[in-house]
Amino acid sequence: MTEPLPGLDLDALSAHLGTGRLSGELVAGGRSNLTYLVCDERRSWIVRRPPLGHVLATAHDMAREYRVMTALAPTDVPVPETFTLCEDPAVLGAPFYVMQNVVGHVYRTAQAAAELGLPRLTALAGELGEVLARLHRTDPAAVGLADFGRPGGYLERQLARWSKQLEASRSRDLPGIDELRDRLAGSLPPTPRAAIVHGDYRLDNVIFGDDDRIAAVVDWEMATLGDPLTDIGALLLYWELLVSGQGMFGEVPKGAEFPGPEAFIEGYAAAGGAELDHLPWYLAFATFKLAVISEGIHYRFRAGQTVGAGFERIGEATPVLVKRGHAILTEGL
Repeated sequence: MTEPLPGLDLDALSAHLGTGRLSGELVAGGRSNLTYLVCDERRSWIVRRPPLGHVLATAHDMAREYRVMTALAPTDVPVPETFTLCEDPAVLGAPFYVMQNVVGHVYRTAQAAAELGLPRLTALAGELGEVLARLHRTDPAAVGLADFGRPGGYLERQLARWSKQLEASRSRDLPGIDELRDRLAGSLPPTPRAAIVHGDYRLDNVIFGDDDRIAAVVDWEMATLGDPLTDIGALLLYWELLVSGQGMFGEVPKGAEFPGPEAFIEGYAAAGGAELDHLPWYLAFATFKLAVISEGIHYRFRAGQTVGAGFERIGEATPVLVKRGHAILTEGL
């Protein structure tokens, strides 16, 4: 009998897929859905499933994540090949899907990024901007995603959704977070044209090939139709955290050089992305959203309902993000 991993019974998975004996490991990285590398004697796959408990409403939707990657497969947006979706919780205790194990490089820390050097990092930043623009240029109807979301009133619904998820994960006093939400609600920008939105686009959610081009964009659990500039806000926030040595990206090596946000913006604009108006609002919104996500993971970790390295300190990020969000709205970029 194969020893099961937390959240992944390898014997049950093997029986479902009709494979031989499987081995597996939890993949480092993702802060929400659980990701596993699974292998038999000849092949390897990636398996994704929701956290082990406390699943918030509308979050961790395996079918949506599977659907958007399958729809984007024939476009110029690089995604892993998808193989099967199982929505029957009897197999693993929750819905899951299986996709291609894309071999390449994922830069998860400031140390790993800094080792590339400034010229390569600048090129990677431009590549990130270009691929994001390709996603935002993709016609949702042309790939069967016309009903993938409701872009009208998107920003209002986003604020309402993350406010609701904050309440579902609230277990301690969080000074300033409600005021940040209210400031964002009181200064909503006009929404540009609707686009397919990734929802969590950043350096460590893409896999680079040896040629420094993006081989696959991963972690599509928050994808929908909506305001494309929310992706830019998230990308710039995560980069800001990386170069400042905050949060999940670890310490910045002494003497490290990083390109500024203009490298992403120029790559995005040159590839025909959306007009980049009201960026401070979108960056501040990204801080609020990440603060809520961090608090949700903090809640689940303390309840013993999720697994992964680094979760024990993620609750420290919430007040830092709230403070940064207020500063952006007051002072701009």
